[in-house]
Amino acid sequence: MKVAITGSTGLIGGRLAERLEARGDEVVRIMRGRVGQEGVDWAPAEGWVREEAFVGCDAVVHLSGASVGDGRWTTARKAELRSSRIDTTRVLVEHIAALNPKPRRLVVASAVGFYGDRGDEVLTEQSPRGQGFLAEMTTDWEVESNKGNAAGIPTAMARYGVVFANEAAAFKRLTLPFRLGVGGRLGSGQQWMPWITLDDAVAATTHLVDTDGIGPVNVVAPVTGTNADVTRALGRVLRRPSFMMVPQFAMRVALGELADELLFASLRVSPERLAADGFEFAQPDIDGALRSLLKG
Repeated sequence: MKVAITGSTGLIGGRLAERLEARGDEVVRIMRGRVGQEGVDWAPAEGWVREEAFVGCDAVVHLSGASVGDGRWTTARKAELRSSRIDTTRVLVEHIAALNPKPRRLVVASAVGFYGDRGDEVLTEQSPRGQGFLAEMTTDWEVESNKGNAAGIPTAMARYGVVFANEAAAFKRLTLPFRLGVGGRLGSGQQWMPWITLDDAVAATTHLVDTDGIGPVNVVAPVTGTNADVTRALGRVLRRPSFMMVPQFAMRVALGELADELLFASLRVSPERLAADGFEFAQPDIDGALRSLLKG
């Protein structure tokens, strides 16, 4: 199978490319840049795609998107976050929909931020969208992704949770206070935290490439936990104290709106569709996942 990947230099994209190549697939790493730059396959900000970039591809995996956790959400930053997801997806879908033949499969990254802050409510792919910037952005993002289905390309949207990997910036920030002996929960710690290891995220994405289901798919571990559960597990695995507490107001002062939606929102997300497909997680529980990553 020939698979094109946008965002192939990113955390999931790089590992996905390696996995697909290891099993014998031909991987086309779609390189982003500006029109005229050597080696560039597309410049979505300029609405340009190299004519041959996706020709002959059986599947396309679209993983582009600026990090939501880098810097305060200023008006300019929000516009960048939206454009890096919504505009790039629009350009991609319009391009591959015009190919003959078209790819038989499209998988587009999405995020559990679609659900917003929902307390203890169990959230499946059938749950309605929530409120807030992330929910609005993700909804608009998936509208563009769904145009692949309208064009006759079976399209799935992978709603990723927080990816646990030693090389992931978010995971480094999560574990650093514990390594320094000042770890602890965020606020009450009762907010649910949807997570998944990088290996399982890549395996689930591969599963979506190989199958033909359409629509949103929650890419999160089956055994979820609260922020307090995760921090206690980190303390056990790293053998460090975990009694500290970071107040929400302090994080709001430091990070603004980002703190409320990324750090304190409660999302009890369930991978219902992956479970129905019989997908097997290598690391389904928090303690086992953290021990595997941190060698505890």
